[in-house]
Amino acid sequence: MLSRVILAVFLGVWISSHSFTLAEDQYMTRALRLMSETPLIDGHNDLPWQILKQFNNELNKVDLNTLGTTHTNIPKIKAGRLGAQFWSAYVPCETQYKDAVRQTLEQIDVVHRMCQKYPETFMFATSSQDIMDAFSMNKTASLIGVEGGHSIDSSLGTLRIMYQLGVRYLTLTHSCNTPWADNWRVDTGSEPSQHNGLSPFGKQLIVEMNRLGMLIDLAHVTVKVMNQVLDMSKAPVIFSHSSAYSICPHKRNVPDEVLKRVNKTGGIVMVNFYNDYVTCSKTAKVSDVADHFDHIKKVAGAGIIGFGGDYDGVTRLPEGLEDVSKVPNLVAELLRRGWTDEEVKAALGNNLLRVLTEVEEVRDRLNGTSPDDVPIPYEEVKNSCRTSYGYPSAGAVHSPSTLALLLTLAFQALVTLTAS
Repeated sequence: MLSRVILAVFLGVWISSHSFTLAEDQYMTRALRLMSETPLIDGHNDLPWQILKQFNNELNKVDLNTLGTTHTNIPKIKAGRLGAQFWSAYVPCETQYKDAVRQTLEQIDVVHRMCQKYPETFMFATSSQDIMDAFSMNKTASLIGVEGGHSIDSSLGTLRIMYQLGVRYLTLTHSCNTPWADNWRVDTGSEPSQHNGLSPFGKQLIVEMNRLGMLIDLAHVTVKVMNQVLDMSKAPVIFSHSSAYSICPHKRNVPDEVLKRVNKTGGIVMVNFYNDYVTCSKTAKVSDVADHFDHIKKVAGAGIIGFGGDYDGVTRLPEGLEDVSKVPNLVAELLRRGWTDEEVKAALGNNLLRVLTEVEEVRDRLNGTSPDDVPIPYEEVKNSCRTSYGYPSAGAVHSPSTLALLLTLAFQALVTLTAS
């Protein structure tokens, strides 16, 4: 009799666990089906930065099929069903006023060379149509986002050149103020505001980005800058890798009132997976990331949500999302929570495709508008590493030592002339 009871209990546990496994398999099967129909578009991946840090940009020494020291390689990309990726062209704030432009150009070059070296995996992309073309060929569309306004050295001409090189978003700041915009650390009180948000030149930049068709990324700015840009931009904006402030009150995340404004203006918030922004602690799980998706959907709708993993740019990732290959786990979790197929497909890629298409439409409407060639005032960027060519009034100002030298030379010339 006892053996029958034990057998019945065993069978009950087995059936229960087997049924749970089948249910979980159904969610994953459904997730993979949806990812085969709609491209997963991730807003931010720092693999180029890792290639700089680990290999000094010597891509010839790297095999992305076997690279094991990063969150991202080709097998992981295939397993994660990554349809399109904004690769980050990032250089640290310490390059500001020094070699930021050169360093950023070299990061842009790395993305181009990745696509050339692995054409069977990557297709360089600059438009919504390119993303869909790459997806139809089972390739990962590779776009570029420049992470940090210091990378353009306060130059609209540099911004335009980067656009011509394929850059399709600019994160207005990283973790330092630029001469024209305040960064998120200002909201923590750890840095002073220099511009009360955007300076007049910062506002010029927003207008020029609209004209070019470049996505404006608000992932690293103050709430003041978020609202200023939302007030003035003719095109929808993005947060390429930020999460919900109400779930984790970190100043890199987006407060509810801004989420609502992003909804009204048609933008997108691409959820970051970094533990510190997910749980405000060193540990997190897939379910914690899904909480951010749920909250944003509740506050502002499924139409503003995307994926912005921040792989290879962070040191801690949730259990179950340890690298690029694990993203289907999050998609399955959303389905388990009752997200509809249409909501999931919107978050996977349709939302970003809509935003990018609208940005392109604004560009096309502004096609007859001349490029803005009014430079930032020299006094706003004057430093020991910057010359004043093109600024006549600045060029006429000489240091005391220069004036002394000029007076000495003039006196010597006068003496020579008198003697003769």
